Amino acid sequence: MDTATSTLVTKVYLVDDTLEVRRRFARLLAAIPGVAIAGESEDTDEALAGILASHADVVVLDIRLAGQTNLGLIKALSRAKPTIVKIALTNYSGAAFRRACEVAGADFFFDKTSEFDKACRTIHSIVNARTARHAV
Repeated sequence: MDTATSTLVTKVYLVDDTLEVRRRFARLLAAIPGVAIAGESEDTDEALAGILASHADVVVLDIRLAGQTNLGLIKALSRAKPTIVKIALTNYSGAAFRRACEVAGADFFFDKTSEFDKACRTIHSIVNARTARHAV
């Protein structure tokens, strides 16, 4: 048995200004084998440093926090560490928001009110793909 495969962990960092949302998502992600919560931020200012310090593989973020937009954070992550998978999970699900996130560099976009489970399934797929790549 390849121990590198069995110990591969995908680190997920959560950025949302609502503690209940972060807790719910963390619980759902904890049920996925191979996922570890790398950290959490409730504001944009501390998020970038926390994400980079944690060596996160995946970042799940709301695109609006306390009146600020996280599009700058998505762009900064795309420049600083393009391999981080950036997932927007937001209540602002209109086409203009989706397009803005795509332009900023988000890899996925989900509506928080109706696609929470889909976001979890996507992260599960990312974990499986990473595990398969490292098994080769």
